[in-house]
Amino acid sequence: MQALAQQQKRPWGRAVKRSAFRLCLMLSAAVLALSLAGCGGSSESAPSDGAAQGALGATSNAGSEGAGSATNASESDDPLGGETSGPAYSAPDAVEEPTVAEAPKDEPQCAIDASCASKGYVSAAAVNSARLKLQVSSGDMSYNYDLPSDGTPIMAPLNMGNGDYEIRIMQNTQGNNYVEIAAESVSVALDSEFEPYLRPNQFCNYRNDSQAVAKARELAAGAANQGDVVRAVYSYIVQNVEYDTQKAKELADATGYVPNPGETLATEKGICFDYASLAAAMLRSLGIPCQIVTGYVSPDNIYHAWNMVYIDGSWSCLGYNIGPNAWTRMDLTFAASDGGTSEIGDGTNYTDRYVY
Repeated sequence: MQALAQQQKRPWGRAVKRSAFRLCLMLSAAVLALSLAGCGGSSESAPSDGAAQGALGATSNAGSEGAGSATNASESDDPLGGETSGPAYSAPDAVEEPTVAEAPKDEPQCAIDASCASKGYVSAAAVNSARLKLQVSSGDMSYNYDLPSDGTPIMAPLNMGNGDYEIRIMQNTQGNNYVEIAAESVSVALDSEFEPYLRPNQFCNYRNDSQAVAKARELAAGAANQGDVVRAVYSYIVQNVEYDTQKAKELADATGYVPNPGETLATEKGICFDYASLAAAMLRSLGIPCQIVTGYVSPDNIYHAWNMVYIDGSWSCLGYNIGPNAWTRMDLTFAASDGGTSEIGDGTNYTDRYVY
């Protein structure tokens, strides 16, 4: 039996006019504190609801080794402007349909599908009357996700690099105690290091017929390079999605929140997890590696969510100098508040915690 610690952290950071910025960010962080668990427990204690245990970027301010950071420019820069460069861009013909698990009719009615491990993800599905978790572990790190008990499959990224993974479905017994009801060991050799960040997952769910994908294709039409693609998606979200303060308040005491890119696009509202999820869905569907990162923003150590993007070209505008072949931070929540990036600075006020 394993105790799954309830040290949830949720990224509902808010960028608003400076007089209200810290207050709203603290409210948002309270929501995150109930959703994505903290790390650093022993091997007998794992976080819950999509959080990692272990030192995944716990003290990194760059997002990943060799990562680039956005540098400041004038806050009055036109969000549609700036210079781009890079090799010729061609959008993918379609989003590849993922392979997902299907819960069997026979007991224990749970299944794990690791057939696409080389593409950076696994899937699980189960039918059960109890609360369930999908746990993805490698070395001393574990990510735990809420698994629906009605047979709905979820996808989880293999985001801890190549190596041996343990995939487990855990059933709640009482309180925070869980028992394993299914497990599979997987030796992962990714087709490329970017695979986990080019696919849908639990926090970035989309398909070829999703509205977010359709809008992304529309925005990228005529893009000459990947810098053009990032500029178009970034500018659209910043100009059209409003931070939802009411939603942050309503979720302040909730657990297990999962962002929905389609809903964010349709309502044009969201909290910071929604901003990051929508950006990732759009960019991934266009063949641009994009991470969802949660962690802390100083000086108040507020929990927040943002993106890291990797392109083969560049875009210089809006406070960003996104260079080629390096992970660069994008914080659309902050940018959407006033069109600027002064809160991002050189990236040293960010501490990455978990990557999806």
